[in-house]
Amino acid sequence: MTKIEKVEHEIERFDPAELAAFREWFRQYDAEQWDRQLEEDLRAGRLDSLAEEALAAHQAGKSKEL
Repeated sequence: MTKIEKVEHEIERFDPAELAAFREWFRQYDAEQWDRQLEEDLRAGRLDSLAEEALAAHQAGKSKEL
């Protein structure tokens, strides 16, 4: 049995309150992981080309302010 299968098996045994608590924990955990990855990508310059493309499009009049 893989780790994922073990976790799935345990989650299936949660009562409604435990499942709600797990959902909230996982939502927060997932958001923190996303933020860390985004910050790492920003520091590494992985998003620079996208930013430059967006700025160029804006300067060319291909966008509007919200």
